[in-house]
Amino acid sequence: MRGDPWGRWFRLPPDRARTPVSWPAVSTTGSPPTVADVVAVLDRRYPPAWAEEWDRVGLVLGEPGTPVRRIACVVDVVPETVEQALAAGADLIVAHHPLLLRGVSSVAATTYKGRIVHRMIKADVALYVAHTNADVADPGVSDALAARFGLTGLRPLHRPRPGSPADGPGRGIGRIGEMPAPMTLAELTRHAAAVLPATAWGVRAAGDPGRMVRTLAVSGGSGDSFLAEATAAGADAFLTADLRHHPAGEHLAAGGPALLDAAHWATERPWLDDLAAHLRDELGVETVVSDLDTDPWTVHAAAPDRTTRSPDREG
Repeated sequence: MRGDPWGRWFRLPPDRARTPVSWPAVSTTGSPPTVADVVAVLDRRYPPAWAEEWDRVGLVLGEPGTPVRRIACVVDVVPETVEQALAAGADLIVAHHPLLLRGVSSVAATTYKGRIVHRMIKADVALYVAHTNADVADPGVSDALAARFGLTGLRPLHRPRPGSPADGPGRGIGRIGEMPAPMTLAELTRHAAAVLPATAWGVRAAGDPGRMVRTLAVSGGSGDSFLAEATAAGADAFLTADLRHHPAGEHLAAGGPALLDAAHWATERPWLDDLAAHLRDELGVETVVSDLDTDPWTVHAAAPDRTTRSPDREG
């Protein structure tokens, strides 16, 4: 994790400048919504039944009757983002990634996740998670990612199983759309690095640098399980995260779309702005959005440009 990890920086809504933490007084007029009210709003937009069977979403911590005046929106629940939320005076954190995805037998304060749980309970801060149910929603995580590229004519990349709870018009993981203007793969890679949140990872691409891209598929988070869908949809390129060596190489060898591999956090961070706006509109609460880069990769060194190097010669 990079930046200031102990809560000095948060991003306020777009109409307010990013400044060192100096939070406005919380309104004491009227009755603020409760944790239960926030859960109801989020459950309507991202029904837990839409989540994958293996996923763990919904309310994780918090008393339903506790008042909520300020909500922090984060990608990851880690000590640094929790401290940011506490410094901002948040009563509830909405996260994309589950804190307790796999079963645990203890949340003792001697464990990493246990310390997070204890810190939040002692501070009386609730936690709600919207993960794959937010991925499949319309609008959802990949709609926010597609908006960074100005894509139009959006349609789902991977549709839910017919008859499943998530099945419905417009819903599905990932989006495919038309670029505002064609770009070469090399141009699109530079553009992606400019419009996505900055990370040490940046954006790397695979394919012919001169390939023209008119139709772009995007999927926030890990997306190499959708390579076949990107090919079948006729995309010229597919931008996602966590692409692996062998699946990517075999995909390209089979004539699939060019690939752009961005940082996982960077592909999901844009959704937080949409989430925060929805909470403000529905509940009238103050929201803050974490810009703390929680991508684990912190150092990147590009190899020297091979086109300018002379091959080693003997003699």
